[in-house]
Formats: sequence, C-alpha cells, structure tokens
Amino acid sequence: MARRRKGRSINGIVLLDKPLGGSSNQLLQKVRWLYKAQKAGHTGALDPLASGMLPLCLGEATKFSQFLLDAEKTYEVTAKLGVRTTTSDADGEVVEEKPVEVNEAQVNAACLAFLGKSKQIPSMFSALKHQGKPLYFYARQGIVIEREPRDIEVYELEVTRLALPYVDMRIKCSKGTYIRSIVDDLGQNLGCGAYVTRLHRTEVADYPTDKMVSLDTLIETQEALSEGEFEALDAYLIPMDTAVSRLPYILINDAERARFDNGQSVIGTSVTPLVQGKSYRVYHGEDTQGLFLGVGEAVLDPKDQGVAKNALYVNPKRRVVYGDEG
Repeated sequence: MARRRKGRSINGIVLLDKPLGGSSNQLLQKVRWLYKAQKAGHTGALDPLASGMLPLCLGEATKFSQFLLDAEKTYEVTAKLGVRTTTSDADGEVVEEKPVEVNEAQVNAACLAFLGKSKQIPSMFSALKHQGKPLYFYARQGIVIEREPRDIEVYELEVTRLALPYVDMRIKCSKGTYIRSIVDDLGQNLGCGAYVTRLHRTEVADYPTDKMVSLDTLIETQEALSEGEFEALDAYLIPMDTAVSRLPYILINDAERARFDNGQSVIGTSVTPLVQGKSYRVYHGEDTQGLFLGVGEAVLDPKDQGVAKNALYVNPKRRVVYGDEG
C-alpha cells in the first residue's frame, strides 16, 4: 500500500516576490509549510542577491514546472562601472578598479551589442551543478571547474537609466542566461570593469508582475487564519494550467475523460490540426474553463503503439490526478 503523503492536496502556483537574501529552496520550504502542501517545487533558483518573481508550484503543478524553467525571463539590473569583483556582484571581493572613461554613446552601444544569440560561459558563482554540487560550492574553496559555453539569447535589452558610473538595464533573455556574466562582460568590453549592485526579476514567461505576493503577506495571511481554514491564503494561488498556457489545447468528453484518467490515449476536439509529437493541454468540457486534466503528446502515425490515429498519448508524468490520490 502506497504511503500517504502528509499535508493538503492543494494544486496551484504562487508567484512569490522573493526578498533579498536566503536561498530559493529555503523560501520554497517556507511557503510549502504555510500552505501545508503535500509537495512543492520551484521553477529555477534566484541567487540570494537577486529579488523578484519566483514561481513556486504546489501539488500537481510541480508536474509542469519544467515549462516555466524553460521559459524566458525578464530582469531589471543595475551595473556599476569601474569595479570588478570575484562574483560579479556586491557579495564578492574587489579584484580590480579602473577609472570610467567612457561616454553615454559608448555605453549604449556596448549594452546593445548583447542583443541576439551568443555563447556564454556560466559563472563559477552559479547554482549550475557539477558532480551533484553547485559551482559556487567549489568557487568558495578556490576551485575552478572548466565550464562549457552555453547557447543563450537576449531578446530585448533597454538602457533605462544612465548616470555614470551606474547603468540601469531591462533585459529579457532565454533560460540559462547569467545576468552577472553579461554585466562582467560589459565592463571588460568597456575596459573599466563592472559588477551587479541590484538584480530584480520582473517576469517569467507571461506571468504579470502585479500578481506577485511577498513572503510577509503570505505569513500575515496565514497567521490571521482560523485553525484548518486556508481560503484567504489559497486566494493567492494561480491555476496550474497557466504554466502551460502557451501550448495549444484539446477538449475531451466524458468517455474520453475516463480513458485519460486511466493513462490511455484520447481523441478530442482541437481548434488547430494536431502536429506529430507536439504537446497539448487537455481539458474536460466545452472550453478551457473546464477541468484541466494535464498534458498529452500528439500521435498521428500510431504504428505499433496501440492508439488511434490523431490521438493524444497521455504521459503519466503530465497527467493530473485529483483528490486524495494527488
């Protein structure tokens, strides 16, 4: 008999406005405790120095966290020219200081040069894992690990304020992009060095900034609740299908719902033709206001897979199970 998980079977996403300091995992565990949730997971860590949007998935929403991990992110960052540190941020030790002998035109041109696709070597002071441990674990011991350059893309970059030696930017970029590395490279390109004094994430995928909630607000709300009541706290949850809102969808009826719940392939109605191998949101009902059931993958050429043509194959890891089984 499967061991019953402790806690509430609550499903949804909290857009936490992460404060400065503390690890993303520490904050995740705090929010999980506040909600008394059976399970929880985050969608990509933010450094202790960074603040801003940290989507936390509760319950069945954890099955779709990868979609948010892969999504683009938007940051507001302040760089200080003339100083270079070991960590490329204010937490590091100063290793170089140079006069800032550049003008606004040169700074703007150097910033905009980061637009588009490029290769980036991850910082040693990052959470990227090497042999099961984050790189910063080795960096703090003075150990340098060789890192492979990674493909990144900067979709948008705007210089929002220029008051030398400070440069404020808004950067929208692909997953795996290290803003501290961009700022360090900016300083090197300008010949004076630079480091991050402020880093704030404003957006993940399509989630709006105004839906973020602070940890203090969640704590105050939880403390005001009566024993066993969670309605006010649950009001901050965002539906879990928002994590996959960019995927096309299909609608299925009662009979197909039974098949889906049993992990079998289903056939439904779609506003667009199915594409082989593409993922789709699945809803039980007449529109997307119906019950969200999970995500399936299109199978157009069934061959020996034992499913009907033009069907969706149900990945058990992407299937939502409601109630006490969740």
